[in-house]
Amino acid sequence: GAIESTSRVGAVVAGRRLPSRSAGGLERDRVVRVAMEIADADGLAALSMRAVAADLGVATMALYRHLEGKAELTQLIADAAFAEIEYPEPPPGWRSHLRVAAQLQWAAYQRHPWLPRLVSITRPVTLPGQMAYGLWTLRALDGLGLDPGTRLHIYATVVNYVRGTAINIESEVAAELDTGMTSKQWGRAKLSVDGPLIAQVTEPDAELDLESLFAFGLERLLDGLSTVITPRRIRR
Repeated sequence: GAIESTSRVGAVVAGRRLPSRSAGGLERDRVVRVAMEIADADGLAALSMRAVAADLGVATMALYRHLEGKAELTQLIADAAFAEIEYPEPPPGWRSHLRVAAQLQWAAYQRHPWLPRLVSITRPVTLPGQMAYGLWTLRALDGLGLDPGTRLHIYATVVNYVRGTAINIESEVAAELDTGMTSKQWGRAKLSVDGPLIAQVTEPDAELDLESLFAFGLERLLDGLSTVITPRRIRR
C-alpha cells in the first residue's frame, strides 16, 4: 500500500490513509472517533495509540502504518471537535458575530474538556474543522477597514480569551467528580465554614463560576475591541 501506479506517471508513493472497512482494515474516521471517546471519558492522559488499538481490536502497529503517532492523533481529534460545530447565519454587527463565535468555541470546550490544551494560538493547525471556524469568525470583521494584522490580532485575542478561560473546565470537571459538588455548591459550603475569612476577599452573597466568568469577561473584551474597531469605521 506504500506504492501505487498512476497513469502516465508510473509508480509513486501513495498518500497515507487507512484502508477501508470493506478491505478488512480501518477507517480513519473510526480511529479518530474512538480516540475522542477515550479522551472524553478519561482525559488526554489516557489516550494512547495502544489504548485506541485495544478498543478497535487491532494491533498497535496497525495504526502506526497510517499515523505518525499520538501527536498527529491529537491534532485529528481536535480538528474533529471543531468540525462538530454547526454555524448559524451570522448575526448583524461585528460584536454580535464575535460573541456567537466565542460561544460556539466555548460550547466545543464544554463538550470536550481536553480540547483547550490542543489549541495553539501561535502555531495553529491548518485542518478543515479549525479552518472553518477561523473563516466563519473572521467574517465578522469584513468591511470594517481593518488591516490584515489588526484582523488577525482581533481574531487571536478572542480565541485566546475563550481558550484561556476554558482551560479550567477540565480541572473543574475533575473537582466536581471528586467532591460531588458544583463550584457554586462548594463555594457555599466553604462560606459556611470559613465565612469570616472569605468575607475579607469577596462579598458573602457573590457567586462566581466558569460560565459567569466567561460571559462577563467576553463582554468586557468586546468593549475593549470597540476602541480598535469603531474609530476605524468612523474614519471611513
